[in-house]
Amino acid sequence: MELFNGGQIPLSKISTLGLEEFRTQILNRCHADARLVNFFGHLEPSGQVRLLAILGLDEEASLEILSTMISPASAQFGSLTNDLPQAHLFEREIAEQWAILPQGHPWLKPVRYHSNYRGAVDIWKNIAAKTIPGEYPFYAVEGEEVHEVGVGPVHAGIIEPGHFRFQCHGEEILHLEIQLGYQHRGIEPLMAGANLKRSMLLSESTAGDTAIGHSTAFCEVVESLSGCAVPARAQAIRAIALELERLANHVGDLGALGMDAGFLPTSGYFGRMRGDYLNLLLTLTGNRFGKGLCRPGGVLFDIDAPMADEFCYKLKKYKEEFQDVSDLLFSRPSVLARFEGVGTIALKDAKILGLVGLAGRASQMECDVRINYSSGMWQFHHVPISLGASGDVYARALVRRQEVFRSLEFLLKILPSLPAGDVFARPGPMRPDMLCVSMVEGWRGEIMHVGISDANGGFARYKIKDPSFHNWAGLALAMRGQEISDFPLCNKSFNLSYCGHDL
Repeated sequence: MELFNGGQIPLSKISTLGLEEFRTQILNRCHADARLVNFFGHLEPSGQVRLLAILGLDEEASLEILSTMISPASAQFGSLTNDLPQAHLFEREIAEQWAILPQGHPWLKPVRYHSNYRGAVDIWKNIAAKTIPGEYPFYAVEGEEVHEVGVGPVHAGIIEPGHFRFQCHGEEILHLEIQLGYQHRGIEPLMAGANLKRSMLLSESTAGDTAIGHSTAFCEVVESLSGCAVPARAQAIRAIALELERLANHVGDLGALGMDAGFLPTSGYFGRMRGDYLNLLLTLTGNRFGKGLCRPGGVLFDIDAPMADEFCYKLKKYKEEFQDVSDLLFSRPSVLARFEGVGTIALKDAKILGLVGLAGRASQMECDVRINYSSGMWQFHHVPISLGASGDVYARALVRRQEVFRSLEFLLKILPSLPAGDVFARPGPMRPDMLCVSMVEGWRGEIMHVGISDANGGFARYKIKDPSFHNWAGLALAMRGQEISDFPLCNKSFNLSYCGHDL
């Protein structure tokens, strides 16, 4: 069943395949021209679990949905992971959420440590896996000269807890295993039901530094299911806020990369400039992270002519400053020596893992939701794709630099010519028994929200995929063969979300 970004289809029109045909079609499509963009379960009223695989056809700007049913009696299916590694974490999540065994999965372990959603015996008990975070079954390398280094889960500052376990030979990293899921937030179950006000606030808190990206995706799901036509002016303001969010995070990350490379001048400059972009969001919304702006039907704050002029004046100034400071960062031999050749991921490996966003584009993967699956204002304003060639820390930094310039160009073009009209249109009730998919290119990459409405027009199931869900495995692979002292720099070059993973 074909679907486009922001589109909806009745659940009754999604064909149900047999388990073997389901598996075969996914593998055939992904080995040809598709990739697995989402794979999750949904509990049917009958007690069966419907598995839904959403495939992205990037060149065709369309999505394909495949489904199969799992009965409580069998509660298993043939794992895709050995033939399609990008499915590995999706299948571990399905095992944890629905107590369904992906038979033959090579590395089946807990993801977030919670009881399953259908009240069955948890899969970890069935396979005798340890489930307590402190007893997580880490992979271990044996040898007299091999040693193990553990980092976390306690972190200084404000980031969420995560644990990194390094298997090392001297300073060389042989293997890195990343363990997350300490928060037990339970965002997705809380999104279900008819309380859209609560769900709206939860969407803004999915990943705190991506409040605009996730809230936009949530709004688009509700708007599609309710048949609400969002005013063009509101779509433009959402796009402006999304690019301000991108600017703040990219500039901040470039400063952090300078810090980890031991080049403090750019760290200080970029840190201050990040605040400049957050302050623009504060001017627009009253919140430095943009919370409170996006709501189903449009936005709650408008941009008048004086504000647009002020934003343009400041953005032109910020562009000149960014040009000078980024030239300084990218021209210093000491910085380039730390960036180049560190944490490299080849294009082939990026495709195998299914990397998204800037992590994928740094390895020459040409995919950007604003281009490949454009919706809203992106249907009328083209943003050139930013690609790296080397797949290393340098490439990930360079993609950030390119995207900063292109976001600034977009903002300076759209702010003086905002569409006229209202900024809000109140949505009606959501259509029952429908499925809707919304994709947004957040600053980290591809965000996907899937809403399945129940017979009463509330949410029977709400599925969120943050880009970090794809990309944590990329960080682990990037560290192989590197020195352990390279980890802070390489980790910051990805800068993935802990809370966006712990849903």
